[in-house]
Amino acid sequence: MKTIAAAKFKARCLKVMDEVHTKRTAVLITKRGKPLAKLVPAEEKPEEIFGSLTGKIEILGDIVSPITPLEDWENL
Repeated sequence: MKTIAAAKFKARCLKVMDEVHTKRTAVLITKRGKPLAKLVPAEEKPEEIFGSLTGKIEILGDIVSPITPLEDWENL
């Protein structure tokens, strides 16, 4: 794990974050030689198609039956 002083991290924050993201390695940020924080890559979960709308939509009414009565279908 790479270690970097807080002052250097402040000066190169965006570059260090890009490095953590691309190399997928953690960086320990220290202040006066003592560990202060750890920057780790975020977990990237693949987007699943099945179940992706769970809890986001609500079904109201009957979604199986036709909207119009069957008699109207004969007229079309």
